[in-house]
Amino acid sequence: MHTVHSMSYKDYEFEVDGQKADIEDIFPGFKPSDRIGVVTRTPGGSMGAGNLIMSALTRFYDFYRPELGDEPGKLRIYPEYFVFHVGKRHMNHTMMDVWPPHKDVIVEEDDPEEILASINDRGITRLVVEDIEPTVPVFLRETISSAKSRIVSALAYDPSGRVDQGDITIKGCASSEENIIATMNMSDEINEELREQLKINREKITVDNRVVETYRRIAPSEAIHKLTKFTKIGSKTASYLEVLQNDKKFLVEHW
Repeated sequence: MHTVHSMSYKDYEFEVDGQKADIEDIFPGFKPSDRIGVVTRTPGGSMGAGNLIMSALTRFYDFYRPELGDEPGKLRIYPEYFVFHVGKRHMNHTMMDVWPPHKDVIVEEDDPEEILASINDRGITRLVVEDIEPTVPVFLRETISSAKSRIVSALAYDPSGRVDQGDITIKGCASSEENIIATMNMSDEINEELREQLKINREKITVDNRVVETYRRIAPSEAIHKLTKFTKIGSKTASYLEVLQNDKKFLVEHW
């Protein structure tokens, strides 16, 4: 909770369709129990959603601010925000208050079922995905139904911080950017050459000393189609179908 006293929700500026807005306009019905999931596929790529994560974090703390603290009797709490790393770990998000460390979720295979099941298992209600070309992945019906019934809204972002046809703008603050850069600097997954390039990328989207990121609102169903580049039946889905087939065979033989 090191960010509680270093920044405030008022330090951010939001626009939707060019009009001044709040995070409740970006995530309609936003509440402290919301569970945000950011999917990242590239080293340092989640920095492109840095302002969103940090601003939502400060809004979460606003709900509890009088009660927060490390002293006995005070509330020590972090929002249920998760980063899903596809393929391998891409960055350490500790300094962005994605904590405890289990909230950096590593999905080792670019497997549709693995990714969406991981999202379902964490009860994600707001899904934020890299703006990759949509595919038609294969899921169990139960997996896709669970996601569609629970995910309230979704956004697309770009690792550069500027997504094509963005209709949402979030302006960060100096303290926020310090934490985002600190997160990158402490990440062993990012080599020195890439670290310098990522810093340059942040400078390119800096306006009047404030990093300005853009996002695009998309339907949750579209977000699900941007989870993976894999279009065949994944190994996890295939294994589930095999179990289902064996269960049916068992029932036929024993009943």
